[in-house]
Amino acid sequence: MNALPDPAGKLTILIASPLEDEHVARIKAFDPNRFDVIHEPELLAKPRYVADHGGEPRNFDEGQKARWAECLKRADIFFDFDRLDAAGMPVNAPNLRWVQATSSGIGEFLRRTGLDKSDILFTTASGVHARPLAEFAMLGLLYFFRDVPYLNAEKQAHRYERYTAQGLEGARALVVGLGSLGATIAQDCSRFGVEVWGTRRRSDVVAPDGVSRVIDQRDIKSVLPEVDAVILCCPLTEETRGMIGAAEIQAMKPGTVIVNISRGHVIDEAAMIEALASGHLKGAALDVFAVEPLPNESPLWDLPNVLISPHSASTVHLENTRIVDIFLDNLGRFAAGQPLRNLYDRERGY
Repeated sequence: MNALPDPAGKLTILIASPLEDEHVARIKAFDPNRFDVIHEPELLAKPRYVADHGGEPRNFDEGQKARWAECLKRADIFFDFDRLDAAGMPVNAPNLRWVQATSSGIGEFLRRTGLDKSDILFTTASGVHARPLAEFAMLGLLYFFRDVPYLNAEKQAHRYERYTAQGLEGARALVVGLGSLGATIAQDCSRFGVEVWGTRRRSDVVAPDGVSRVIDQRDIKSVLPEVDAVILCCPLTEETRGMIGAAEIQAMKPGTVIVNISRGHVIDEAAMIEALASGHLKGAALDVFAVEPLPNESPLWDLPNVLISPHSASTVHLENTRIVDIFLDNLGRFAAGQPLRNLYDRERGY
């Protein structure tokens, strides 16, 4: 990758999604001799919550459309995608060289919009969401291994009787995907006394801390009868789409708990619902779904053994701080012609 055209040259950064003023100020102050920053908050979506990168839909008048079009034409670098017309970015922003995404899993989005066929560089927010997603994974495991649904039912019945919970210590969990997120989850699980197995595209790799066995992703079905929980945290690629199908769900031992913080299409949702309703699966903690928002008519809403999160497990108050940290590091690398951190790999799809 080339550095800036010349020592005196400047590149223009467009902040393309809602971002708090404190973080905009950090970007503007990073290297004003090398980078100009366009931030037009009145042209951006109104955020609905902290670190909302989508926001409420925008309804531009003709003047606002023209102003936004001019912003796109001037920009060399985007902080996040143009959510008004992502597919049109290569044409609408002819100088665009690099986009810093605010999400870790952008492969499906790039394929859907055709941006994976462009010459634009993309960097992800990989690593930013590992800690909050790992917290959700542990919440999901504890929710079912400590029988919170049972406790809620007992509370509603005003019934006070002692009971015995399964507990996490001595359980075995399969972490599907051992990237930064999977490695963080493995460490957390091991601290609770859980034996952790993990899958990777290749099994001949060093196991991360807390992982006692690494399994080739292609052999996942063979080990499912031996684990008590399955935690899906892999990227969605052509290899992982539908990886957990009806046959894999039936191969799981009765009483298995599923946590999905990957993507909805990694698992056969209909087969999972059937197994949850029959009691074959003890429970599922789900942050992602085949269709989002989750339709009102989905049976998942009414299953007592399902914990639903509206694709928000990764969203915490520090999210934008961490994303901007990556962006500023990458700005320095970009200016120096050095390899970018979290560069999207088109061949791997993440």
